[in-house]
Amino acid sequence: MVLQPRKTKFRKRQRRRTRGVASRGNVLQFGEFGLQALALGAIKVNQIESARKALTHFLKRGGKVWVRILADRPYTSRPAETRMGGGKGDPVGFHAAVKPGHILFEIAGVSRKDAMEGLGLAAFKLPIPTRVVSSR
Repeated sequence: MVLQPRKTKFRKRQRRRTRGVASRGNVLQFGEFGLQALALGAIKVNQIESARKALTHFLKRGGKVWVRILADRPYTSRPAETRMGGGKGDPVGFHAAVKPGHILFEIAGVSRKDAMEGLGLAAFKLPIPTRVVSSR
């Protein structure tokens, strides 16, 4: 299960503009292979979870998987067929704001071939371009 806040101080959050490259979380810390973001983007909780499931299913419970992103920003949406105005919509879920260079997933204890294929399957589930990086 992907980590997300149980409770937040404020229900809604201003979006702000995300710029630059990742200065933290941009090197492998735990595993031998990782999936690195190449663009700015917002990754929703269900996208993180489906990528994690695809990766662990491919590895057949072998190796170790680390999820290095936290979906901590609430996002809102307006109901369908609603006219303009009336303020901001209700919070729907959480997403993680990702900068280029951020490591999204790490794995260890698998061969290079399996790591490339497994992380490739996980990358298909994500809305941003990624690449596989390795420490060896």
